[in-house]
Amino acid sequence: MNALILAGGENKRIPLIKGFIDIKGKRIIDANLEVLRDIFDRIILSTNNPELYFYLGVPMIGDIYKYKGPMTGILSSLVSLGEEEIFVTACDMPFIKPELIRYIVDMWTKNRGWDAAIPVFNGKSQPLIGIYSRKIIKTMEDSIKTSKRSLRDFLKKRNVLYISEEEVRRIDPFGRSFVNINTMEDYKEALKI
Repeated sequence: MNALILAGGENKRIPLIKGFIDIKGKRIIDANLEVLRDIFDRIILSTNNPELYFYLGVPMIGDIYKYKGPMTGILSSLVSLGEEEIFVTACDMPFIKPELIRYIVDMWTKNRGWDAAIPVFNGKSQPLIGIYSRKIIKTMEDSIKTSKRSLRDFLKKRNVLYISEEEVRRIDPFGRSFVNINTMEDYKEALKI
């Protein structure tokens, strides 16, 4: 299984390239690459601005549809790579625990046949950390074309292996893996962690 980092955000709510935000002396995207390299053989970056990320030395994939958002990045990667499944995370999540990633991958490996494997925290699915199967390509494409681009809503109609909040909290009690930086307020809060 390969891993995908979604780095195609439009940064509408924050005047920074989110993956380049510095947390504890390191860009988020660089830190996430380090974590993923210890777990996966290959990491791919989903971006429509490849020139920003050449220095990372990883393969990159652009969106196959003009619609922006994580769903388009996931779909584009599943279609382009031809992989049976791919682990997905976002470039603006600075505190992802490798133990949580390994647990999700382990649960997926032991329970084949799902459309996706997604953790739950604070009573909500957390679709920006999880595994997506190519079985969802057609329905995801239909969803994007009809402007239904909410990953949570999309997953409600799929065969999803949800990693229970109880299981997640054993690994990540405070849910730091799900912190993402979308605003300057989020950034200030992340610096306190």
